[in-house]
Amino acid sequence: MAANLDSFGRIDRRPRQALAPDLAIASLGAGGPSLLAFGNGKSYGDSCHNDAGALVPMRSRRAILAFDAATGILTAEAGTSLEEIIAHAAPHGYFLPATPGTRFVTLGGAIANDVHGKNHHVRGTFGCHVTGFELLRSDSIRYACSASQNSELFAATIGGMGLTGIILSASIKLMRVGSLDIEEEITPFSNLEGYFDLAEAADAANEYAVAWVDQLSRSNRGVLLTGNHADNGDFQTARSATRLSVPFEMPFSMLNGLSLAAFNFAYFHAKARKSNKTLSGYGSFFYPLDAVGNWNRLYGPKGLFQHQSVIPFEAARTIIPQMLEASREAGQASFLTVLKRFGAVASPGILSFPRPGYTLTMDFSNRGASTLNLLERLDALTTEAGGRVNPYKDQRMSAATFAAGFPEWTELERHRDPRFSSDFWRRTALSLSAHAPALAAE
Repeated sequence: MAANLDSFGRIDRRPRQALAPDLAIASLGAGGPSLLAFGNGKSYGDSCHNDAGALVPMRSRRAILAFDAATGILTAEAGTSLEEIIAHAAPHGYFLPATPGTRFVTLGGAIANDVHGKNHHVRGTFGCHVTGFELLRSDSIRYACSASQNSELFAATIGGMGLTGIILSASIKLMRVGSLDIEEEITPFSNLEGYFDLAEAADAANEYAVAWVDQLSRSNRGVLLTGNHADNGDFQTARSATRLSVPFEMPFSMLNGLSLAAFNFAYFHAKARKSNKTLSGYGSFFYPLDAVGNWNRLYGPKGLFQHQSVIPFEAARTIIPQMLEASREAGQASFLTVLKRFGAVASPGILSFPRPGYTLTMDFSNRGASTLNLLERLDALTTEAGGRVNPYKDQRMSAATFAAGFPEWTELERHRDPRFSSDFWRRTALSLSAHAPALAAE
């Protein structure tokens, strides 16, 4: 059957072939087109697409199978969303140890993309807290995977973009907290040097730290937001619900230089006025954009590109200002420009994106060739600095850019299930395979 299973970036929109989980599982041993599990469509690029084969939508499999309130270990089917996990575990005093900027991703998707959050410097990626999962491969065997059992498959699947098989269920160890509320402190900075001077100490003193940068200002001013869980025992989840929605697709991008300059001015001054610690609900602190349903429609019918890079510490003070300046010179306005530090907590995954350094994220309306040229420039600045571009959010990076940032791709290819593939993998890794003698000799 054909279904509308677009990525969140909405760059390449078309009906896509889909196979229900039961049918996909039944077909594994019989051969057929390539497969790829599809979560909730929150990936920005084509790592969640498989236009040469079929997608397997997993949201229908979202049962929470077990929860131990003494240890915080929760087991659920792969289609369970992080929102559903929070709702189940919060009344017992637990929260996610690592969470991305939306609560609507699935458990399977969080593992496949090894997502990270505002506390990577303390707790690493999502994969650091996965205790095990059940993986179904095309040999029709269900593999129990953990750090001690089928450990190579375990490492390949975390951050493996769904290429090792279908995650059926997984167990994660949640974090005990004193409240879902966050004691938030906001510190404005007038330029990036001000941010860099603050960032390391902010990480050392707080569970969460992230900066918003006014990408349109030549001074690169912004605000540093830090936070820690309060101890007030408030574990209400209902108030985090979506309040607004973009009801239809805009005929053109609403996010242009003029509208964003006005927004950035208002946002910076509103935040800068809050000099004291304030109590923030977890929804507004972790998932502010979840409050606006379908907000990606604001970018118009051509969609959006997100570019996320990580730059080593020693190069960041030089390279990140150059990346922001390149965006301004190209006349491209980024609605969401986020800067934060990655720590040294290593992921168990082979192809995990975070590494020690600063990560910069920018969103751009798709303007065709001019936007693609800018993104290639940002790629070049990243790789020249010894950094890498996030493949989980990519729609267009070259195979060379991918290989430069992730020489470990050959290891994932060794463990990839031959029945599973994606548009991203064909565009990058598989186009490199003929030039990888070590892989070909295996």
